[in-house]
Amino acid sequence: MAPRPRSASWLARRFEVSVRTVERDLEALKQSGLPIRGETGRTGGYSLDRDRTLPPVTLTADEALAISVALRTASSTPFAAAARRAGQKVLAVLPADVRRREDALARRVHRFGDHPHAGSSAVSEVIGEAMTSGRVLHLAYTDLAGAATTRDVEPLGLLWGPGGWYLAAWCRLRSAVRGFQLDRIGSVELSDERVTPRESDWAAELDRLAAEPFTT
Repeated sequence: MAPRPRSASWLARRFEVSVRTVERDLEALKQSGLPIRGETGRTGGYSLDRDRTLPPVTLTADEALAISVALRTASSTPFAAAARRAGQKVLAVLPADVRRREDALARRVHRFGDHPHAGSSAVSEVIGEAMTSGRVLHLAYTDLAGAATTRDVEPLGLLWGPGGWYLAAWCRLRSAVRGFQLDRIGSVELSDERVTPRESDWAAELDRLAAEPFTT
């Protein structure tokens, strides 16, 4: 929107649409929460309310995903509807390439079971970087029995369940897809090795992990 008010007729000429279309679309934007002001009179027109706008925000795909995942934790609270609208507004202002990457990452984050709490684990930035860059991770991991191992894994996605967050990955030690509870990862390093795509239905593998007890 221009710094000074623009009339519906001016906007219609500028975008080569009808005045009726401009007024309809602006009203829809106002209903969605965009702070559009309409002023009548000879010098009136439509403009953005500067008191209710923020400067442009630049987010990476990882940061956008962090916001959308955090907002999903409000789904069982009285703020669920507001969180959903906030997420839509954040995604709407992202550049197209960042939005595509965020969408691809979001499809690799899954919820399963009941969620009495969000879990105590924070999703490691190193794991997020491995997912976006397609690189192998080197883990120091302690399983439920207390056995410590080191693993080279190929990240597939993140699962959020009643016990917290899990990394779903192809484990080279076990030669199979495994789930690693983030609380039990002692250290994690991002290698320079790129993951070679495997012939497998990863979506089905993630569904299986979410439906069965985790084995590592």
